[in-house]
Amino acid sequence: MKNIKNLSKVLVSCAALLLLAACRKEQAQSASQAGTPIERTDPLASWNDTKVKKDIIAYIKDVTDSKSPNFIPVQDRIAVFDNDGTLWSEQPFYFQLFFAWDQVKALAPQHPEWKNKQPFKAVLENNMGDLMKQGKNGLLQIVGVSHSGMTTEEFNSNVRKWIDSARHPVKKKLYKELIYQPMLELVKYLQEREFKVFIVSGGGIDFMRAWTEEEYGIPSYQVVGSTLQARYDYNSGKPSIVKLPALDFNDDREGKPVAIEKYIGKKPVFAAGNSDGDLQMLQWTASNKYKNFELYVHHTDSVREWAYDRKSPVGTLDKGLDEGKAKNWSFADMKTDWKIIYPEK
Repeated sequence: MKNIKNLSKVLVSCAALLLLAACRKEQAQSASQAGTPIERTDPLASWNDTKVKKDIIAYIKDVTDSKSPNFIPVQDRIAVFDNDGTLWSEQPFYFQLFFAWDQVKALAPQHPEWKNKQPFKAVLENNMGDLMKQGKNGLLQIVGVSHSGMTTEEFNSNVRKWIDSARHPVKKKLYKELIYQPMLELVKYLQEREFKVFIVSGGGIDFMRAWTEEEYGIPSYQVVGSTLQARYDYNSGKPSIVKLPALDFNDDREGKPVAIEKYIGKKPVFAAGNSDGDLQMLQWTASNKYKNFELYVHHTDSVREWAYDRKSPVGTLDKGLDEGKAKNWSFADMKTDWKIIYPEK
């Protein structure tokens, strides 16, 4: 008899658990059907509980709540992120320049004349200072020889090999390990709330497309960047796109809103950047008729990352700092707003 009573209690407990689970499932389905997404415990776990985190979460909840007057239809939930300095580090120079630097060294045995010819001489002598003295034209030459004269598939393969093996000269980590964990969480949170997230960067579009889906979860077709000219080759029935050593479009500053209109076709409601190069993109987003959100990543942590803004030759934040504060845009202060900078392995 005692065993029967114990068995009865177990069955009753199991029935209660099953009923509770069914109720929770029904509540979740009802909430989803009502247009109210189910919230994870903390979608921005790597952020400290400061004002900017609360503002981001409050905004996303508000504009995705079908009962809110600020509700934004799914088809209009466009978010744009700069890459360098916003999704991963950019000091002491943009990481794509380090890629070009390494590619020139790999090609050097085929070009003995480079030993005495700038800007290649500076690269082969590991003299970044002399390379910077060559100015824009010198940098374009480096990019031209390292990014062109090959098919897009060949270039993609070169980038993948580099991103999986090359290490930062200061941090001594793989470049892909210098991605900001707090921003990865923000991208994922927006995606979970049915935002379509794009990268809009001054960096090379093909360079980024080789790895952004794997590292950020952002598909290659949602990457907008600077482009080189290219041509189509049929190759006796084997079509290919060949990259040419000439700039086609510079996706920076005023170019960013133009690129957004050209490649995305809708004005964003959420924009994140870190420099004056992103100012026009944030201005464009702020002009949206829907409730919008502008975010600047402010590099203030000299210990865990780098501290820089107004006077930095890379990632200068001067006009954007003033305008952002005047317009009450949000600033993610790395030192105070982020628990961690990079993903912990």
